[in-house]
Amino acid sequence: MKKSKFADLEKKARWVRQTVLEMALCAGAGHVAPAYSCTDILVALYQGGVLRVDPKNPKMKGRDMFILSKGQSCAAQYAILADMGYFPVSELNTYCQKGSKLGGHSESNVVGVEAFTGSLGHGFPIGAGMALAAKMDKKDFVTVVLVGDGELQEGSNWEAAMFASQHKLNNLIVIVDRNKLQAIDFTEEAMGLEPLRGKFEAFGFDVKEVNGHSYDEMIPLFKTFRNRKSSKPLCIIANTTKGKGVSFMENKAIWHFRIPVGDEVEKARKELHGDEYEAKFCKCTKKK
Repeated sequence: MKKSKFADLEKKARWVRQTVLEMALCAGAGHVAPAYSCTDILVALYQGGVLRVDPKNPKMKGRDMFILSKGQSCAAQYAILADMGYFPVSELNTYCQKGSKLGGHSESNVVGVEAFTGSLGHGFPIGAGMALAAKMDKKDFVTVVLVGDGELQEGSNWEAAMFASQHKLNNLIVIVDRNKLQAIDFTEEAMGLEPLRGKFEAFGFDVKEVNGHSYDEMIPLFKTFRNRKSSKPLCIIANTTKGKGVSFMENKAIWHFRIPVGDEVEKARKELHGDEYEAKFCKCTKKK
């Protein structure tokens, strides 16, 4: 297998997956598998030099806007934000627990998070509005929205797509986490999305496809966001695996909700750790 030029990002992603597992184990709750499918996308955006953001100045004028529309995957985003210095890594211990800011869906009271999400079909319209505001105010920031593929069954997304095309929002990038699973079934069994590329093209988008676990593919594409010549909004279909990194979670619908128990915990830890990486977050020792 060809060695990636982005081994440092792969190491970061491994730490994020390890940390998400421990967060969920401490809380006794959380959406682990959905977070794993988009971990590499989030690492590429935040830590691959793509998004124009500053942890020391979270409300920096002109910062890029990122909306995690599939808000149930927020544990991965929280881990990345903490790793970058938006808030202490120790705060991850409070995830999904009483009194914590770190809820089970993305919440904008968390430093570095731009919008409350989790109601499916919610983030795309917010992002389209932000992109239009940037156009009206002649600002050069980009708005990136990460949506789940199961979420695309919500009609509000397609209303937002028409709106974005109508207003020529070429500063809007919609990334689809195409793991082909939703909460309880495969997307094509529940309500088929294919031809997904053709749908977005018909709605007036430029469309690219990428391996959502390959930094060699994602980084060069993502770094073109600010230099696009097209007047159309951009959709990136990122092909991913739900539960990526833990063999017994991968491509299994049941793991949308479940967290490991018993022997599954050590098996997951063993598969996730691989090469040594100095973790900033310790294994959960909380007694249930």
